[in-house]
Amino acid sequence: MTRLTAPGLPEHTVRARARDGAAAVFPPLDSYGTAVFGASPEPAGDEIDALRLAPPVFMPGRLAKLIDLGREPLYSDVRLDTDLGGFTAPLPVYLSALGSTRVAGTSLALSRQAGRLGIPMVIGENVAPMNGFRAGGDDHRKGLLERIQAYCEELPDGVGGICVQQSTEDADSEVWNHVYSDPAVTGLLTSGRLGFELKVGQGAKPGLGGLTMISEAVASDLAGQYAVERLGPGASSILRCASPGTFTDEIFRRQIQLMRNNYPRARCWVKLFPGRDVGHAAALAWDAGAHAVAVDGAEGGTGWAPTGFLGHVGLPLAEALRRVDPAGRTLLASGRVWDGIRAVKLLALGARAVGLGRAALIAADEDPEHGLERLLDAMALELRMAVSALGRYAAEETGPEDLWEPRS
Repeated sequence: MTRLTAPGLPEHTVRARARDGAAAVFPPLDSYGTAVFGASPEPAGDEIDALRLAPPVFMPGRLAKLIDLGREPLYSDVRLDTDLGGFTAPLPVYLSALGSTRVAGTSLALSRQAGRLGIPMVIGENVAPMNGFRAGGDDHRKGLLERIQAYCEELPDGVGGICVQQSTEDADSEVWNHVYSDPAVTGLLTSGRLGFELKVGQGAKPGLGGLTMISEAVASDLAGQYAVERLGPGASSILRCASPGTFTDEIFRRQIQLMRNNYPRARCWVKLFPGRDVGHAAALAWDAGAHAVAVDGAEGGTGWAPTGFLGHVGLPLAEALRRVDPAGRTLLASGRVWDGIRAVKLLALGARAVGLGRAALIAADEDPEHGLERLLDAMALELRMAVSALGRYAAEETGPEDLWEPRS
């Protein structure tokens, strides 16, 4: 089996956390007592990497917590549970949409671990049209319902939820109709833990639909549903191109209203790519009735994309979040999230929760049984320590005043 790689992420560090959990938040234990540590210049990253958390000297929030507890508060007193998009989660994290590409469908490990953790999980586009609704073929092609069932088998009461994403091709296959009426999801539906996500786009390739490499053997079966293109002379694989969909203000608003009308018991999420009008689109979505809006920065994306798009198309996540005013509504953010410090920065920029994509895949690749759980153990420790250092005792209390931006 080929080991999964993730250019743009500190893969070695993510794998260490998937193996060692919270212990990997600190320097190597064998260096304790033999090395001293201080700040060192970080390699160039994105704008969020450049931000620093800035604790105040005076902390009235800590005093209030001291009075409430009757003792000095500790980082372990920080509350991480949150309500996001109609679901309850034990920490402000959800599993971002993983679609039908090979890296996303190698096993059900992520579904099972996300279920055990009780964090919401989004099932990405084109899973049903590509892999089947009830069952896929081999280990690389798990059907949509298989992912849902694996998640539900591990899910504790009262937390988590499944959000099924739909693209143009999914709509043609009536994916939401099938899911909403299937007996296998009755438990999710009756407990308010089923949602549907309207996909407008994604960070890795704004303005494009999903792209997947397929073999010659399946190309003829998909040609009537997707655009397919051979890449170069004699290419053994073919590019399958999904439709990005067409949106105007009115089309967008109507689609959300139809979601609320046709599936009244399901939560309504909307996923936006980092377009220049992302703030306007988010406001429209909330006004039309969306329970949550997810903004995927240009740093985000787990699937196949043109390399030119990765470096030159779409707003960076920090700029996209600046253009969105959640005004108390649920904003979700994703893009290169792998640790608790970046997560706290995104919460301070207005997000209610953060999405894990590539980091989750790497963690499960490192340890299919417990890798994601250990990665989130490390994130939770960092979240609590960072939020406590800011004089806050709930993750949702952070704000832009907690951030310092280097002078240009």
